[in-house]
Amino acid sequence: MQLSNLSNVLEVIGVEKRYPGVVANRDVSIQIQAGTIHAIIGENGAGKSTLMKTLYGLIKPDAGQIRIFGKEVNLKSPQDAIELGVGMVHQHFKLADNATVLENVILGSEPTRFGF
Repeated sequence: MQLSNLSNVLEVIGVEKRYPGVVANRDVSIQIQAGTIHAIIGENGAGKSTLMKTLYGLIKPDAGQIRIFGKEVNLKSPQDAIELGVGMVHQHFKLADNATVLENVILGSEPTRFGF
């Protein structure tokens, strides 16, 4: 089945991720269109976090494609995902206790003297 459609903001096509002794994601395919809301639900160990880490560039899939605005992407890091407009809110926040809310929000996104 061809899932490609330029009106899709994000497409996941046949994504798979395996670890020794377990298949975390098998043939996962989804389409996300602008202005829609989706939920990924399942029991513990169903592969939800693995899929989200794949979409955020934290882990590399063993098979399949990820397309953003119709273009296939190879996410090598969270920075790649962020540059393409993909963000992630982690279940357990890693906040700097001595920083303000605003400082925590922009932490890691501050401009540097190197320009990145």
